[in-house]
Amino acid sequence: MRDTTPHPVHLTDYQPPAFLIDQVELSFQLDPQATRVRSRIRFRPNPACHSGHDLRLDGEGLRLITLALNGQPCDAQPDATGLTIPAQELPEGAFDLEAEVEIAPEGNTALEGLYMSRGMYCTQCEAEGFRKITFYPDRPDVMAPFKVRITSDLPVMLSNGNLIAEGPGWAEWHDPHPKPSYLFALVAGDLVATKAQFRTMEGRDVALNIWVRPGDEGKTDYAMDALKRSMSWDEQVYGRAYDLDIFNIVAVDDFNMGAMENKGLNIFNSAYVLASPETATDGNYASIERIIAHEYFHNWTGNRITCRDWFQLSLKEGLTVFRDQQFMGDMRSRAVKRIEDVLTLRARQFREDAGPLAHPVRPESYVEINNFYTATVYEKGAELIRMLQLLVGEDRYRAALDLYFARHDGQACTIEDWIAVFEEAAGRELSQFKRWYAQAGTPRVDVTEAWQEGSYTLTLRQHTPPTPGQPLKEPLVIPVAMGLIGPDGQEMLETNVLELDSPEQSFTFDGLAAKPVASLMRGFSAPVILNHPLSHEDRALLLAHDTDPVNRFEAGRALARDILLAMIRDGAKPGPVYLDALRQMLRDDTLDPAFRALALGLPSQDDLASAQFDAGETPDPDAIYRARQEALQIIAEALAPDLAMVFAEMQTPGPYSADARDAGRRALRVQAVGLLARVDGGEKAREMFASANNMTEQLGAWSALLATGNGQAETAQFYRQWSGDRLVLDKWFAAQISHAAPEQAAARAKSLTEHPDFEWKNPNRFRAVIGALGMNPAGFHASDGASYRLVADWLIRLDGANPQAAARVSTLFETWRRYDTARQTLIRTELERIMAHPGLSRDMGEMVGRMLE
Repeated sequence: MRDTTPHPVHLTDYQPPAFLIDQVELSFQLDPQATRVRSRIRFRPNPACHSGHDLRLDGEGLRLITLALNGQPCDAQPDATGLTIPAQELPEGAFDLEAEVEIAPEGNTALEGLYMSRGMYCTQCEAEGFRKITFYPDRPDVMAPFKVRITSDLPVMLSNGNLIAEGPGWAEWHDPHPKPSYLFALVAGDLVATKAQFRTMEGRDVALNIWVRPGDEGKTDYAMDALKRSMSWDEQVYGRAYDLDIFNIVAVDDFNMGAMENKGLNIFNSAYVLASPETATDGNYASIERIIAHEYFHNWTGNRITCRDWFQLSLKEGLTVFRDQQFMGDMRSRAVKRIEDVLTLRARQFREDAGPLAHPVRPESYVEINNFYTATVYEKGAELIRMLQLLVGEDRYRAALDLYFARHDGQACTIEDWIAVFEEAAGRELSQFKRWYAQAGTPRVDVTEAWQEGSYTLTLRQHTPPTPGQPLKEPLVIPVAMGLIGPDGQEMLETNVLELDSPEQSFTFDGLAAKPVASLMRGFSAPVILNHPLSHEDRALLLAHDTDPVNRFEAGRALARDILLAMIRDGAKPGPVYLDALRQMLRDDTLDPAFRALALGLPSQDDLASAQFDAGETPDPDAIYRARQEALQIIAEALAPDLAMVFAEMQTPGPYSADARDAGRRALRVQAVGLLARVDGGEKAREMFASANNMTEQLGAWSALLATGNGQAETAQFYRQWSGDRLVLDKWFAAQISHAAPEQAAARAKSLTEHPDFEWKNPNRFRAVIGALGMNPAGFHASDGASYRLVADWLIRLDGANPQAAARVSTLFETWRRYDTARQTLIRTELERIMAHPGLSRDMGEMVGRMLE
């Protein structure tokens, strides 16, 4: 286990590498317990640095066999984190360093570096996994071409780049494009491929392969189709073509993240490759499409241009998330996709910004970089790109990107490089906008209005609450896309963009015939919390008539939130204004069924807890749960005939299609059956479960039964049917916990940890049980603390095997300070117990330490 004593790395301490690398040659002789790795690395002094530097190489868990400098033995000895060759022992100018080390992939349960997954060798080197393979300057600003030779008795051996030679028991690969070590990849196993071809806009024929275990090859067609569409889209929208002869994807069962963009050899969590109508939901298909695209898009935004250091992580991740969001909007519904992205941002990033784990998009320091692969870096980082595009316009955005690719291809860059191309292409100064990268927290925008004789004045005030280490905040540039809707539902002012760049600004609109209702933050134009007091009638007007679909959804969601908060505080009930607006929306056939499905949902328990906390109240998880349950019952009773009609109308006869049209119809049908189960005893849900020919409807029907305290027979049937499919079995575990009644959630989760199929070292399965308990807020926050104790027990256990995965799940505790004193005391006890555990990893120590500060 690595040293857990905090040794922060600071952005201000960055120094360029003293040595650069011209060529890397690696040779692997694979063995589960004793893999031999031989390296030959051509170093040269960095002309940007003064001479006289030691050569420092990173290395962890390596048994050094031999070390030679320009062919002569070198007696440098490793320490706990690497190896140093003193400056006086280094030759003048360029030199070759050769090393042979031994590693044990089979015992690598952390799933970093070279490890084994059910008999398959695979790697994960981002962020700092390559140092577990051989001694190397394991930092993103050291880039070099790689040549790799693999020796094994396994039939398939893959690495980055192009295959240049192979024979019985060996294969050689060459990647001509300089890359940092975090993009290195190797896979070897008994695999079969789905194969295809793609011709680039430059006329290059590319061989496409998706490698899976035998028996899974029938579940790869959608992933291959998504890959081809991603490649075409990137050419058409960004002018970026693929640059190698081969593009390989490999599906791996044991993987800490979703996927990894290694140059020419993307390694994927199998959950984001494998799909069939019977085993994957529409949501699974959409995730496969998005993540395939995301990793492919990294070829240019991440690989060809990478980040100088890990503080610049959002340079590649925020930009690539924005690109995959654009792609998904083009492939499906832009409005629905944007609403889904906003919901994800609020659920994950706003929550992060509001607690002890808040940090800027570009952090100032870290102890363990794996802990900063966060919603702030990814999703909020994408919102910053979206705001830039809105502020400069689409044409100048494209010009800035063209300049970025032309100027920085083959380089490791910074946020400053990124901002500079926008300033040049758009001809505007962006130093104030750059504060978004340095300032943590979610800004609040408060709205006041004045109306007098045809003149409407809108006053906006911005402020950002203090966050850890940043008590004072400066004003940001906030693009406010807005329009005006008249009392008759007609648009009085089409969308235009206001720029809020001061603590307070007013904007006046003259010559209006009637007092309008302002539609603000159209398209969710900035990642802020908008405080815009409106009556229920005004929100219902926007829900019915706003021309911006995102704000139409937002109006309905805000109306529902106001009603639920009134139910929690005062015992109020949903009134006719809300129910009639909901009915009108549900029965509006001009609206996309996917939009109607989203609009029919209620704010989550976590949304409501956050809203209460923001209002200075202490959330009561039990009261929130009861209010939502009561609201769902009232909606189901009031809309039962309409729901039954929609349930029947949204059937999708014929062969299954994962396209947006059919997926939207199924989404609305599943929402309808979830509400109907509250009034018909689960009759329609049981019918749907029995007749479903796809996982979306089977899982949706079963979930509807579980949510109403039924479904015991269906639970047993689902297991019998799918016990042999590891990915479907994850759904079986997760659904039982996430839909459990609060008082039963901890006990249900505990019983499932004792199930023989609970493979706790598999990250997907661990998240399906322990992660799912956190997704049942009232159950997780049960007043007896049973869930807190269970989660802490399992975090301690997993931390000993896989620190990265355990640290990520620990974020279930990040909002603990917003609850009552009794719950805070229970959670603090568990956090302190975790912190005191002997041998706690650096990953977990940093996360729990920040939560306890």
